[in-house]
Amino acid sequence: MEHAPLPVGVDNFEKLITRGYYFVDKTNFIRDLIDKKADVNLFTRPRRFGKTLNMSMLRLFFEDRRTDKGEAVDMSSLFHGLHIMRAGEKYLAHMGQYPVINLTLKGSKQADFSLAYAMLKRQIAQEYVRHAFILEEPGLAEQKERYLQIMRETAPREAYADALEFLSRCLERYYGKKVIILIDEYDVPLENAYMHGFYQEMTDVIRSLFESSLKTNSSLEFAVITGCLRISKESIFTGMNNMKTISILDERYDEYFGFTDTEVRKICEDYQLPHKYEVMKEWYDGYLFGKMNVYNPWSVIQFMDDLQENADWFPRAYWANTSSNSIVRSLIEWSDESAREEIGRLIGGGMIEKIVHEDITYGEIYETMDNLWNFMFFTGYFRKVSERFDVEEKQHYLTLKIPNAEVESIFRNKIMIWFQEKIKQRDKARLYAAFLGKDAHALEEELNDVLLETISCIDEQENFYHGLVAGLLSGMKGYLIRSNREAGKGRYDLCVKPVSKRKEAFVIEFKVAKRVKDLEKKAQEALEQIAERGYIRELEEEEYPLVSCYGIAFCGKECLVKLL
Repeated sequence: MEHAPLPVGVDNFEKLITRGYYFVDKTNFIRDLIDKKADVNLFTRPRRFGKTLNMSMLRLFFEDRRTDKGEAVDMSSLFHGLHIMRAGEKYLAHMGQYPVINLTLKGSKQADFSLAYAMLKRQIAQEYVRHAFILEEPGLAEQKERYLQIMRETAPREAYADALEFLSRCLERYYGKKVIILIDEYDVPLENAYMHGFYQEMTDVIRSLFESSLKTNSSLEFAVITGCLRISKESIFTGMNNMKTISILDERYDEYFGFTDTEVRKICEDYQLPHKYEVMKEWYDGYLFGKMNVYNPWSVIQFMDDLQENADWFPRAYWANTSSNSIVRSLIEWSDESAREEIGRLIGGGMIEKIVHEDITYGEIYETMDNLWNFMFFTGYFRKVSERFDVEEKQHYLTLKIPNAEVESIFRNKIMIWFQEKIKQRDKARLYAAFLGKDAHALEEELNDVLLETISCIDEQENFYHGLVAGLLSGMKGYLIRSNREAGKGRYDLCVKPVSKRKEAFVIEFKVAKRVKDLEKKAQEALEQIAERGYIRELEEEEYPLVSCYGIAFCGKECLVKLL
């Protein structure tokens, strides 16, 4: 059976429909916007949860679209058979009836302010170009010169402070109707500016642009803005009492960003892979928007697309390559012992409780650990399990957990990379001296010191400890590290062989104890295993005159070393 192609990375509604891509129908979003009648709507959702596609859909539904010559274009065929076409005349009466300003800021990722500002001007200029046909209107003769300057990016800087408000007035004059403004990923230039050190300059620019177009714009019908984070009103939306923010805590519009459980079940059935539903659920479900359980749509589509080529394809952390996952590393690097314990608890499937506050700026994210936890919640790294309000403290608390296997794998991967880098940077001279000098007590102290820096979620299995010691010893000059090689009647864990056969060689066996009091016993078992299975025989056959053996037992952040 031939299936519709999956829209991997397609966020243009017209392209998605006209090319026959698989579409999960979210058009009732239009109905709810019309019903609720908010003046300015700010939707905050994590990256890759369908914000851009929804904005493209809104533009194509509401816009009175014209050719370069100003001739009307009927776009109703794009919505044929979709939910909104069955919603009734009350809603269809709005189709194709408004001039629309559509601004996307998701590409605003430049390294300095001058370039970032130039790119913002270009985005605005492109909207002027798109509507340039209105200049044929005689009533706009007085505005023509200013319009052309902005369109050609030659206008003075102050002209861009209210460029969207000016374009709104021009469009209202031409159409005789008020304007819908759509601004997608409004906070990308702010995040980028913070990362590159020109946050205040960009904040001033965005504030001026938004205040004029959204707060004091008499030509505005309504506006929809999307982003990841609700930036504080004091920072961007000063005095904007006409704005309604819909975050992931809000129950309104909760089903329109991301896929619902019903939608994912249907995708699996439509592509004749119903048995993959449970894998989808484990890896990509777990978000809670309002009261709606939601899947990551980007990852669901990517995984199903890969399954079309190979039905045995394993799930992947697709979101890891698209989102700002450097924030996970920041959390790890900034964490103290208490925060690391919380991270370990989360990755182990546990929960933590944190104060929630939605109004923060990018400049404040790294000021406190609470701000960092909040940022990560609102950008998709945690799921709300429950909430409470402390009357005495006047604080709103959320109980949080990691939503699914995909996000857990992102955490584990970032933690391992961070920890490996910490090991590389560590001065290992004392550890090497202890190991080669057969000072079991000093070696034990060094290993315990390293383990104190780990996050508990990664010290659960023997293979972690195996990799840890192998990594620590791999830098010893003149020695080769061999792992899991057949020897005698089995496989040793590690063998440290000097290049010169006149030097001493070592065999290491690891054991994991469930309780600290069992460390001594487990270390002894490791030594006995080396002897019983003849692990040193290979080294003796290679004519190494001296071979020593280490038995090392681990329990969490504790270890015990015994020498034979």
